[in-house]
Amino acid sequence: MQIYQDQLANGLRLVTVDMPHLHSVEMVCYIGAGARHESHRHSGISHFLEHMLFRGNDLHPSSLALERAFEAVGGAVNAATDSETTCYFSRLHPDALAEGTKLFAALLRTPHWNDIDIERRVILEEALEDLSESGEMINPDVLTNRLFWPGHPLSEPTVGRSDSLANIDRSALAAYHHQHYVPSNTVVTMAGRISHEQALAAIGSGFSDWTGEKPAPPLAAPELPEGGHPASVWVSDSCSQVSLQLAVQLPGRRNDDAFPMRIWRRILSWGGASRLMLKLREELGLTYHVEANLSLLDEVGCLTIDLALQPDSLAVVVEEVLKQLSIMVREAVQEEELQRVKRNFRFDIDYSRDHAEDLAVRYGWGQLVGYVRTLEDELADIDSITSSDLQRVAERCLVPGRVAMAVVGPWREKERIVVEELLAGWQPS
Repeated sequence: MQIYQDQLANGLRLVTVDMPHLHSVEMVCYIGAGARHESHRHSGISHFLEHMLFRGNDLHPSSLALERAFEAVGGAVNAATDSETTCYFSRLHPDALAEGTKLFAALLRTPHWNDIDIERRVILEEALEDLSESGEMINPDVLTNRLFWPGHPLSEPTVGRSDSLANIDRSALAAYHHQHYVPSNTVVTMAGRISHEQALAAIGSGFSDWTGEKPAPPLAAPELPEGGHPASVWVSDSCSQVSLQLAVQLPGRRNDDAFPMRIWRRILSWGGASRLMLKLREELGLTYHVEANLSLLDEVGCLTIDLALQPDSLAVVVEEVLKQLSIMVREAVQEEELQRVKRNFRFDIDYSRDHAEDLAVRYGWGQLVGYVRTLEDELADIDSITSSDLQRVAERCLVPGRVAMAVVGPWREKERIVVEELLAGWQPS
């Protein structure tokens, strides 16, 4: 496997991952435009624009024509939008690389803005998935983000709000596209059976005449709080279980604590032998599944713990999760547990060498956000991290004022009172 990084004269960056043993090429186009780049009035426009690019372009004027064109080169194009980026991706047959690159170039550069009102209705249906019957937000990620970053774009749902979606018209879409969909804000990754020379030729043909000015950076997030107490939000909803999220606000991916927190995430929730699964499911039988996730943005991030449970188990579950967070600070990770987590992390790194999409994300996304973590970087950090490192990072990061909790479902007031007391009294050290 060989990895090459190039930059065209117009600023577009190309990452080529040559994997000659494969029989396909994964092509991923990253754009530095996501929810945090948006205004309050046009919240959701990054995601709206992502949808609109599938409605037709100069090369294929309808969504059906576009889909069939990608099928003809062995692909099925798709896309995703998050807080910082939008990516478009498809598998391509190596023999159809040039044609597939032309399809992506037309997709990104020449939208026709067809059927805006129809797509708006589709997106509104998507947005309704995060609302209760009464119209209240029930997505735990959005609820805790609002507690962490009130009034900031990071507090908005990626899909947007009904009122902001109503504000997005053709002129707004075209202006946002003109501002953000430019070569200097784009990274294209090709991973699979492709040579460096083939990739350069294909990208040069499809993208070399693209122009545009690099957009301004997004609004920075507020500084992390040093004091304070945990915050919570409670939303009643008519379902059979309570959905609980406990989130911890963290420094971003460039901070020295980022890699140790990735290890912590694996200790807490990486398979049936992880701490949270062992305690909450296997020992106490309080939930079917519990999952910890780590989201690290440029300057901020968060660790989230999510699970669903019966309403009368809420207080004991919150008490146990807070206890597990306290253990991170008070007790050193035992060497056997650390070595087991390290071993499995190394296995996952090795497995990723077989997956073109994993390598495309690692090197393409990393190039766009200025945070390329090579496989060798990962392995070196796995080898060097110690139990003492993990405990020091836990002490720095687990601050009561950086904790937020969202509770959604048929909770009862008596449980709420107990849980609020647990939160108010929680001290990890």
